[in-house]
Amino acid sequence: MSQHNKAILLMIAAVFCFTVMDATAKELSRHLGIMQAIWARYAGQALMVLVIVLPRIQTVARTRYPGWQLVRSVILLGATGSFFTGISYIDLAEATAIMNVNPVLITLGAALFLGEGLGPRRAIGIGVALIGALIIIRPGSGVFTAYALFPLMAACCYSCYNLVTRYVGANEDAWTSLLYTAAFGAVILSVIVPFHWQPVDGHAIVLMAVLAAVGTLAQWLLIKSLTMGEAGMLAPFAYVSLIFATLWGVLFFDEYPDQWTIVGALVIVAAGIYVWHRETAQNRASERDKARASQGS
Repeated sequence: MSQHNKAILLMIAAVFCFTVMDATAKELSRHLGIMQAIWARYAGQALMVLVIVLPRIQTVARTRYPGWQLVRSVILLGATGSFFTGISYIDLAEATAIMNVNPVLITLGAALFLGEGLGPRRAIGIGVALIGALIIIRPGSGVFTAYALFPLMAACCYSCYNLVTRYVGANEDAWTSLLYTAAFGAVILSVIVPFHWQPVDGHAIVLMAVLAAVGTLAQWLLIKSLTMGEAGMLAPFAYVSLIFATLWGVLFFDEYPDQWTIVGALVIVAAGIYVWHRETAQNRASERDKARASQGS
């Protein structure tokens, strides 16, 4: 399997885990409130990462980009806080659809700041996927409340986080990036959460554990994906989150999609498959050309 295909599969797996995390956070915030849910996500991840990397903590804690790691951590905390707030007030699928403007921002940002190409295939894939998201959102519908601004802010933060992760990840261990984002969020939120603390029962403890586990796995998968593939190429596959978010909404929150949500989801899947097919064909052609060139020399 090529690097590009591995990166795509890792991105889809990361998106799946992120939507599980979001659904868990939505349920947890109903019991404990938003602040405690965000704290559980970061404190749990910090503990898990620390246990995993403890035997080589001195190596993992060493970073070549301390400034950028701080920037990543601040941005991700902003994205998490904004999105968790949003899903507490609007449907999970609708919040996810609004946040899914971030692949457009990622692709444009990657072209502007990372020097990645913005070819016609990627542009078409991004555009078609965005149309699918707009079909689901349907401008002018009840989705556009003041609370819809929170997932929109999360989209801006998340796109910046992806770009910085792509820049840092080329020369940084994935566990290093995980450690810094988790530790930063855990420390900041541990200072704030006592003022918002609610009693925790057994059900909440299970939700907190799931939130930490899938959040950690999602971050690791995302970082690995972005170190193996270009941010712009991977951007359309983030739209798959709409499929998963809609499924969790139906199964756990009695939030049923209408026909337009289904149509939009199909458009998004088609866009992702198109980009994957074109990128795969282009990479195979490039590999054949390299092989011929090496044989000729």
